[in-house]
Amino acid sequence: MAFSVIFEEQLEIPFVRSLAEFRAWATSDDFPERGRIDFVAGRIEVDMSPEDLFCHGAPRIELVGALASLVKKGDRGDLWTTRVRVSCPNADLSVQPDLVFVSKASITSGRMRLVPKPTGEPDRYVELEGPPDLVAEIVDEATLTKDTRRLPAAYWRAGVPEFWLVDARGPALLFQVHRRGPSAYEPVAPDADGFQYSAVFDTRFRLTRTRNQHGRWMFDLEESKRP
Repeated sequence: MAFSVIFEEQLEIPFVRSLAEFRAWATSDDFPERGRIDFVAGRIEVDMSPEDLFCHGAPRIELVGALASLVKKGDRGDLWTTRVRVSCPNADLSVQPDLVFVSKASITSGRMRLVPKPTGEPDRYVELEGPPDLVAEIVDEATLTKDTRRLPAAYWRAGVPEFWLVDARGPALLFQVHRRGPSAYEPVAPDADGFQYSAVFDTRFRLTRTRNQHGRWMFDLEESKRP
């Protein structure tokens, strides 16, 4: 009987029978330090592809930088990126999104729980349990269907109020804010200037890009308080 699967001598994944077993592995010392490994509706999904610097890395850095300033200035909560693990037992989900925001209200109300490190050290946490206020994903070729279909459906089932999607691979930049509707996420219509309203931040946003003097893409997440 096989007990694990090894990919190209780089990654060993044990056979897990439940979300609980996956979470135990994901917070153990045996969990791989590279690659993104998610548990979505009973299926383990692995992405070992290298970072696309200007179609994935650059827009993520811009989102994190702009939102981190907004969150800190308003003492709104906490913002995380890349390797933070979010688990939602009600949706059979454990993922590492590109960006996660959790408001202070979600923590104080118990809607979101900080999972302590197994060693019990004070102020040391390894996981978020429960639906965040906002999740953002930036599309890669290797995860196109996952980013645009499977993950949005899973985040909706988990009760995440707002989902942002960015696709910077093509000639036209896609930035779309989605709010949680009755049966799926619904895109927010941009205003005349291209800004989309985020209910989570009570702010309108527009993501743009231009080329710098070296011909490389630069991104700018702009804010607008106009009604």
